[in-house]
Amino acid sequence: MSLQSTPTSGRLHIAFFGRRNAGKSSLLNALTGQSAALVSDVPGTTTDPVWKSMEILPLGPCVVIDTAGIDDVGELGRLRVERTQRVLGRTDLAILVVDAGADPASGKSTDRASGKSADPAAGSASDGRGGNEEEALLEELARRGVPVVVAVNKTDVADPARHLAWAEARGLPAVAVSALTGRGLGALRQALVAAAPADWEGPPIIGDLVRPGDLVILVVPVDLEAPKGRLILPQVQTLRDLLDHEAMGLVVKETGLEAALGRLAPRRPRLVVTDSQAFHSVSRVVPREVPLTSFSILFARHRGDLATLVAGARAADDLRPGDRVLVAEACTHHPIGDDIGRVKIPRWLEKHVGGPLDWTYSVGGDFPTDLTGCRLVIHCGACMVNRREMLRRLAVAAEAGVPVVNYGVLIAHLHGILPRALEPFGVAEAVRRWA
Repeated sequence: MSLQSTPTSGRLHIAFFGRRNAGKSSLLNALTGQSAALVSDVPGTTTDPVWKSMEILPLGPCVVIDTAGIDDVGELGRLRVERTQRVLGRTDLAILVVDAGADPASGKSTDRASGKSADPAAGSASDGRGGNEEEALLEELARRGVPVVVAVNKTDVADPARHLAWAEARGLPAVAVSALTGRGLGALRQALVAAAPADWEGPPIIGDLVRPGDLVILVVPVDLEAPKGRLILPQVQTLRDLLDHEAMGLVVKETGLEAALGRLAPRRPRLVVTDSQAFHSVSRVVPREVPLTSFSILFARHRGDLATLVAGARAADDLRPGDRVLVAEACTHHPIGDDIGRVKIPRWLEKHVGGPLDWTYSVGGDFPTDLTGCRLVIHCGACMVNRREMLRRLAVAAEAGVPVVNYGVLIAHLHGILPRALEPFGVAEAVRRWA
């Protein structure tokens, strides 16, 4: 991975929502200056969500997402809408695209010459044959705390005044635009900058734990699962964050750690960060006075909520043989050899529990919404999803009353070194809990 490229999970996620033929794809292409999405006058052209990583000045690295119409119909349409709704979990900033020529109360298209409804079959919120999908979408976005900008499109052929008033009445920023002529694109960018959540990226990975000039040792095992010719994403991101904060990183394998510490003596590193799988052996080599943590615990804080995941580790002590445990991985890597999620953690946890457990797995973008019967969720480091998606997963589990822990936090607990691994973060209360 190039240090000049920002991974998808570290980009602001901007999603375009709206009815079929509102001009979502055209507006996305106009805003980004690229033909990122297929455009057609045929309703329902966009089927699956389309993801595109790019730079949008002045927002910087972003992921823009084009979605199917929220008013799609039929069995296939229902499936398209379901996939659109899944995008909500990863959306940091939403653009609701509405057609300036449609009725803002019902979303129905109108005859631009007469102003009469051109689609009586579409129904309205009051006639029982349809509803206002925009209102339902806005309600869901508000529930999730996702900021919204309304883009009133097709203003080259219709007056946007009604829709601007509709948005203003709901306290939403709105911009009149035309994907065809480019009208209002600058104003739309400014509205996006103003609405973008300041905390979408979460705390730094490691930058706030170091000072300029500090030396940090990164312990990187190279085994069967290490990608050939490169490091895994959390290791690269951590190293880059160190450099961005004017600190130094010394990368070693676990077999070279002791020699590296000897060569540095009497100077001590500010911090040692290890792959969680090597926690036990590394903790025996690193002097007690040197702070120690893992990449996965760094990401527990950066991507999710460290306190929640630390609390989830306690639930491991309450498990009994036969209990159901979900292992959730945000990527779709092919398990090889002594896989961390399918071999090592199950082995360590079953030894801790004293018997076999009922293991289930979810991979990639799908996280189950029904956790009935599950006693614990063990999540990966979440380097492949953004912070909002990870927080959504934590919320799903919390609503179901199921504790969640991530790989690094659990491994540190099972090896009896979680208090030490938490000390760099200054979470004294959590450290005392595990002392």
